[in-house]
Amino acid sequence: MTKKAINPQTMYLAQGEYSHGLEVSESTRLLFVSGQIPQTPEGAIPEGFEEQCHQVWRNIDAILIAAQMTMANVVKTTIFLTRHEDSAQNSEIRRAYLGDAQHSLTVVVVKTLHPEWLLEIEVIAAA
Repeated sequence: MTKKAINPQTMYLAQGEYSHGLEVSESTRLLFVSGQIPQTPEGAIPEGFEEQCHQVWRNIDAILIAAQMTMANVVKTTIFLTRHEDSAQNSEIRRAYLGDAQHSLTVVVVKTLHPEWLLEIEVIAAA
């Protein structure tokens, strides 16, 4: 799989480790990961944004591993936050998991299905 960042010079600079667009070629598989919530395998919801965010990324990692993929295969990330004030910490944690992997990114502030969830994340991966 080859990924090519699309960042037109006629647009504003992308803020953070993402691209305005991402072209994927030579891919034979796509994995669409449903919105992941901050729930542990035992059914618990961790306290606080940082722990919830890490749990969501651990859930995503488990799905990627089961599909024989890694975070490097992520091409699209959509993050739903319930509080704008969590956006900086969300970015820091996202970068810790995705590193410098090129991906397209959307972050929005919304209400989640259950008020104890402080975020939900979905990804698309390609291999």
